[in-house]
Amino acid sequence: MKKLQTTFFLILFVQIIFGQKLDIINNQAIQFTLKQKNDTINFILIDTKLDEIKPIFLFCQGSLPMPLFVKPEKDNMWMIGGGITNFDIDEIKKNYHLVVISMPKTPVIVHEKNLNKSYCYIPNTEEPDEFAKEYVKADFLENYEYRAEKVLNFLRKQKWVDNSKLIVAGHSQGSKVATLIALNNKKVTHLGLFGANPFGRIDQNIRNYRKEAERKEITWEKANEYIEKTYQMYKDSYDKNALNKNPYLLAWKSFSRPLINDWLQINTPTYLAYGTNDIASDLCDLVPLFYIQNAKDNLTYKRYLNLEHNFFEVNEDGTTNYEKEHWKEVMNEFIKWTKK
Repeated sequence: MKKLQTTFFLILFVQIIFGQKLDIINNQAIQFTLKQKNDTINFILIDTKLDEIKPIFLFCQGSLPMPLFVKPEKDNMWMIGGGITNFDIDEIKKNYHLVVISMPKTPVIVHEKNLNKSYCYIPNTEEPDEFAKEYVKADFLENYEYRAEKVLNFLRKQKWVDNSKLIVAGHSQGSKVATLIALNNKKVTHLGLFGANPFGRIDQNIRNYRKEAERKEITWEKANEYIEKTYQMYKDSYDKNALNKNPYLLAWKSFSRPLINDWLQINTPTYLAYGTNDIASDLCDLVPLFYIQNAKDNLTYKRYLNLEHNFFEVNEDGTTNYEKEHWKEVMNEFIKWTKK
């Protein structure tokens, strides 16, 4: 009897410390909502209970207004989760609370009919290429960092969070968000960058036009024309009148911030992983040179041969082989690194 009473007390004790009403989605994740003055920040923790104390692993997803969950008309709900379904989630959960923040002004759960072919949220099904106006206005780097900091501040106060370690990682656009978080938040202990562009975003377009001309897919005259138009678009992104007329330019302005300048200011251990067939990450091969020049030794890099932006293998003809993915391998290597 005494043993039963002790067991009951322990269960009650755990409920007092960890217990709270949990908004569980699809028996996969717990949703949290932070109300702000001009925004509602939703994020999910990939678990269904909070009975373990672990550090946070914040994964910053890439671009576009993708929901975290999709509700088909007839089939069961399924999770996109900012791309984390490509990972070995159980391996990550052994050591960390895995957290993903919803894209701004984008519902956590979206009915399949409100997704376009790229799984982006579209308010009007008759306009598959038109994103929500609120999202377009909110889609800039500094806003993503602000929202992430609000989430991290909340998590830091939770009894089920071990604050001795904080992992922040991001893929593609998310690598830019993760960079800014690590630059300004000294509590970040490990920074992971996947498919990152060291020089921002817009330079990728220019390099791509050059490559198309080199492969004779377009003429050099046409490449020159496209490059000049790219310069003009970037110039417009710094013009207030042009920004008011075309809010999407703000994303080009903010996300074209050269990351290499930020990386060199960060002393946090940094892990850089990229595929050699990823045009976004072409210039990652130059990054170690900058660290050498600046006498910095906090960079670990992993070059994945013959893989593209999302770590799929590339066929001899340059097409992506979607049957051969390597995200699990890539992310598990990073997880091992965080535990050293």
